[in-house]
Amino acid sequence: MSSLPTNHSNRLWIGWPGIATDDLSAAEKAQITKKLKELDCFPVFLSKKQIEKYYDGYCNETIWPLFHYFQSQVKHHTTYWSGYKEVNDIFKKVVLKNSDKDSMVWIHDYQLMLLPRLLRSSLPDSRIGFFLHTPFPSYEIYRLLPQRAEILQGLLGADLIGFQVYDYARHFLSSTLRILGVENKHGLINIGRRIVKVDAFPIGIDYKKFAKVTEDEKTKKQIMSLEKYHDGKKIILSMDRLDYSKGIFQRLEAFELFLKDNPDWIKKIVLVVVAVPSRTEVQTYKDLRNEIEKKISRINGRYGTVDWSPISYQFKNLPFEEVAALFWVSDVALLTPLRDGMNLVAKEYVATKQHKPGVLILSEMAGAVDELPEAIRINPNDISQIVNAIETALNMPEKTQIQKIKSMQRRISKYTVARWSEDFAEQLEESKSWQHRGGEKMLNKEAEQKLLQAYGKSKKRLLLLDYDGSLRNIVSSYDSKRANPTKALKDLIKNLAAINNNEVCIVSGRPRGVLESWFGDLDVSLAAEHGGWIKSENEWSRPDISLNGLRENIINILKRYLDRTPGARIEEKEFAIVWHYRNVLVELAHARNAGIEYELNQLLANTEFGIYSGRKIIEIKPKSINKGFVAEDMFAIHKPDFVLCIGDDYTDEDMFRSLPEDSFTIKIGLEETEARYQISGVSDVLQLLRKLSAN
Repeated sequence: MSSLPTNHSNRLWIGWPGIATDDLSAAEKAQITKKLKELDCFPVFLSKKQIEKYYDGYCNETIWPLFHYFQSQVKHHTTYWSGYKEVNDIFKKVVLKNSDKDSMVWIHDYQLMLLPRLLRSSLPDSRIGFFLHTPFPSYEIYRLLPQRAEILQGLLGADLIGFQVYDYARHFLSSTLRILGVENKHGLINIGRRIVKVDAFPIGIDYKKFAKVTEDEKTKKQIMSLEKYHDGKKIILSMDRLDYSKGIFQRLEAFELFLKDNPDWIKKIVLVVVAVPSRTEVQTYKDLRNEIEKKISRINGRYGTVDWSPISYQFKNLPFEEVAALFWVSDVALLTPLRDGMNLVAKEYVATKQHKPGVLILSEMAGAVDELPEAIRINPNDISQIVNAIETALNMPEKTQIQKIKSMQRRISKYTVARWSEDFAEQLEESKSWQHRGGEKMLNKEAEQKLLQAYGKSKKRLLLLDYDGSLRNIVSSYDSKRANPTKALKDLIKNLAAINNNEVCIVSGRPRGVLESWFGDLDVSLAAEHGGWIKSENEWSRPDISLNGLRENIINILKRYLDRTPGARIEEKEFAIVWHYRNVLVELAHARNAGIEYELNQLLANTEFGIYSGRKIIEIKPKSINKGFVAEDMFAIHKPDFVLCIGDDYTDEDMFRSLPEDSFTIKIGLEETEARYQISGVSDVLQLLRKLSAN
């Protein structure tokens, strides 16, 4: 991960140096730190036990296989999770030691998904970005993770969360919605006073470096050596880290089938397999290496001759000039990952083929596939499709090869790794501006002081207060008892109402019986069912309007959906009927709501009743009943010189619109609103009301 000061002139990379520090002396640690500082790096030292639980364990035996859709490889151990939390906390301490409130922190990859939230608590105003280099799995896969909520909450500590492709961003947004109940609008998520932006940033390569490989003398020598060694043979290149997500075994099976079906290619072709060592201490990877090497031996034993081996295999990390030379001489790049975040090898191969033919065979499960549509796309699980792709590639005219390569080069030459880095950093720097836009109406200290002063100077005050989501956090249960006001809340309302010249009115969608049971003993006005019933001067009154003529038809429509929608509920009020879907799965709710709204629109067309969508509800009620009329009536009756109106829902917007411009209207949350001010949550509302009570 990196910590970037505001002007980016002084960058510092913070990371684990890759060694266990159990046997290192203090002097050796100091020497390592000094050497790394010369490279603008700072080490995070980890013990063997920490590495075993955190890196080998949770990172590589839990997160990695799960995020790559290998559920059978996933191991869940509580010690792994404790190790992951411990190391993320260690990183937090190191970052804080090397950062200040103006630093811009960019956190990389799945090893540090808890870190954004950990840092946010200590650096509340810093710009924090996170980029995931791996895939983010679909909700159905991600939900298998026991710590799924904690991981999402950790990531949401960032201002900007980046993914390789939009599919991964979409999966993340789906998971935050279905697991945390956090909604987004065009990739923007409101988290209290902050806005988190989620977007795709497909990582690029150092294009010029690969495009100029033939200008390097070392590379030229390697090219000559390879051309001489494989003289007259077509070369298919397979180059990956040795990982079960790369589909190496499947492509070996495909090559074996190709040789069986195409005996004319015997001794005329070679598959060069370069497997870069990866996680060599993890048993799964040891087993995979053994399996692959056995497979290669069987193929070479079956088809090889004294002077020819069909597969050339290297288990090593090659220097750049050897990699570049292999790209240059290879006629086909065979890259068939079963799941891959991006796959930069594909882009590097394309960039190297300057004025030279070549064919890219690429898995449709690789993130890079959308940027490289001219490649031969294959399903890596379909062996016969890979065989057909090899045959197509070997028979493709050189002119066509060059045309396709050039098209891909034009595309990837523009969005390079430098451009990717700059793009993300620029977006992260701009996070201050979108945080400001999202909270430009926030009730800051200056605005609050203005409100308190106006309240203190006023002679007649009107306080219009919504209940659910404003005075009390919304509860998931439909049982009204779960939403009962606490003694502290009732005491607060009682104290506000007891102040001379204060008129307190609680305006709610709740039935009048519920509001009466909660606040009937207090000297406050009550508006139930959004104004269907109003209690003033200790008397309840209602308008002369009713749903009775349509009630049965509306209920029948909703009941047809109810039995097929687990978690839904129908609430009947005197003036309204409500479809509740807070406890319904998101996708199911979306489908059901579309059907319900269509049928209700057909039924209620040209009537005085409307269909309204609120927080996890669809409400059918008379158009003439809304909180705005309540606010207008209360204002006309009491003629206040100070008005405070607080709400969180679409129904409260009617109040905000109906009141004079100088009223102190406050919306809870960062959604677009007609209110003059915005506030983060219920706790902030209660804190403000306590200040008024003490004023």
